[in-house]
Amino acid sequence: MKRLVTGITILATSLLVHAQEFPTRPVRIVVPWPPSGNVDITARTVAPALGQALGQPVIVDNRAGAAGTIGSAAVAKSPPDGYTLLLGSSGTITAGPAVFKTLPYDPVKELVAVGGIQSVPIVLTAAPKTPVSTYAEFVSLARSKNGQLSIASAGSGSSNHLAIELFMRMADVKLLHVPYKGSGPAITDLLGSQVESMMDQLTASIGHIREGRIKPLAITSRTRSPLLPNVPTLDELGVKGYEASTFTGLFVPAGTPRPVLDKLYSSLKKALANNTVRERYRGMGVEIIDSSQVEFDAFVRADYEKWRRVAREGNIVVE
Repeated sequence: MKRLVTGITILATSLLVHAQEFPTRPVRIVVPWPPSGNVDITARTVAPALGQALGQPVIVDNRAGAAGTIGSAAVAKSPPDGYTLLLGSSGTITAGPAVFKTLPYDPVKELVAVGGIQSVPIVLTAAPKTPVSTYAEFVSLARSKNGQLSIASAGSGSSNHLAIELFMRMADVKLLHVPYKGSGPAITDLLGSQVESMMDQLTASIGHIREGRIKPLAITSRTRSPLLPNVPTLDELGVKGYEASTFTGLFVPAGTPRPVLDKLYSSLKKALANNTVRERYRGMGVEIIDSSQVEFDAFVRADYEKWRRVAREGNIVVE
């Protein structure tokens, strides 16, 4: 028994010393999506500043496939030592897992939130030939078409799809959901008026809105976007309490020592205070998340439950 106690004490002391010295080698951020997407850009924007704060290089590693589940599962199953991070998002942590029938990882039990990076509102837009210019006209047209007004999303079970489902319930409006294989093809058809409306991340739509090629009707965040100050929120327009922003943040495997978690969080906060990082994100139309590690973890858990409820009530399941 004395040997067992001594062994446990030595192991605990060794882990504590290791955690206090962290990091002693490069840290890796796994992006579970291909290069050039919003999540990848988010990671590559913050990585240099995070590396500077940690005192070690931070390498971005794209491990795409299976709607983000391959890279996410790899991080969830990796050693909980702080050297392998996940750039998680709504698609891999909350909204996506809420609709998948099976997942190779548990986003709540196997991953721990380090801290939030940024949130992106979703914008409701109308195609050029859709005969509306305001939200009120959109609702009126939708009701006159009795559920046949088409609205595009990036795919069945995507964050945008769930945002549409939540909107239809809260606004008491029926729409014809048209899922695409990604935002790109959906926006292409929206520009050509092959689909009448769309809900998509502001970052993907802002350029087309600024050029007058699609019409913004409402924003889904709690407050108006500084990039679209004249576009009201759905809450302002009478859909009280509606919110459907997407987010990104850093996550580590469950079991990561608290000193390591604290070091990663404090370093992330320093990185997000970097002027170059802030300006880059501001230009993307995103809002930097300013919350504690505990607050962000609570938000993630609540967001997961919110989208699980929407998926269950809408009978949305992705095989």
